Amino acid sequence: MPEGDTIHRAAARLRAVLAGRRLERFDAPRLPPPLPGAGATIGRIEARGKHLLVWFSDGFVLHTHLRMTGSWHLARPGERWQRPASQMRALVAVPGAVAICFNAPVVEVLDAGAVERHPTLRRLGPDLTAPEPDLDRAVERMASIPPPDAPIADVLLDQRVASGIGNVYKSDVCFLHGVDPRTPLSAVPTEVRRSMLEDASRLLEANLATVRRTTVPGAADGTVWVYGREGRPCRRCGTPITYARVGLHARGTYWCPVCQPPGGHVPGVASADPSAP
Repeated sequence: MPEGDTIHRAAARLRAVLAGRRLERFDAPRLPPPLPGAGATIGRIEARGKHLLVWFSDGFVLHTHLRMTGSWHLARPGERWQRPASQMRALVAVPGAVAICFNAPVVEVLDAGAVERHPTLRRLGPDLTAPEPDLDRAVERMASIPPPDAPIADVLLDQRVASGIGNVYKSDVCFLHGVDPRTPLSAVPTEVRRSMLEDASRLLEANLATVRRTTVPGAADGTVWVYGREGRPCRRCGTPITYARVGLHARGTYWCPVCQPPGGHVPGVASADPSAP
């Protein structure tokens, strides 16, 4: 599932081409009318965590959630698409440009009231990609929403607590704080919870303008601490990185068994030399 920074980059690309423009054509082959009509003006285009919203002047809002399979693409009129037309789930055309959403599992047209009442959107926690996310509120939600025995890996992914964190940041933030991702929430001190959210927000914001997600300061673009590095040496201690499916939804998770010991918290674990393998 895309991280919040991916959706914010998608929103920025769409905004540059669509915002303030007159709608020539809207198509969503699986949706019943009413739908945004030709002649409407495209208003704001926003990312809320992992959700993308396109607002139209005739009162409609296009809501998409890409999950694992969806993507937004831009094309010129008449240009060949990067995916088959059969995979198109929504199309927004303005003079000189076409935005196509392919294979998104969630595509719906709402009005403003329905956005406010939406069972998922209204429960989203603070967006960690925002310049000044409400971390106090996120910490409060972390204490009140997930069950105390939930593994911290699941808690970080819970978009009701704070929105935007995905598998990459979940794994690397746990490493940064020396926390085994399987540790139950109740065993993670409040100050560590807040620091983890702070680091997640910092990393998300730092990667808003790049597609090569980087979590290791001073390292080459695309360098991460543990994510995707199963069996490779830890950048701090050299121990092979462990991989397992963790939590209620068995999400892929990476960690160092030495730097992130079970039941422990090792502060300052990420003072490693990023030039390590």
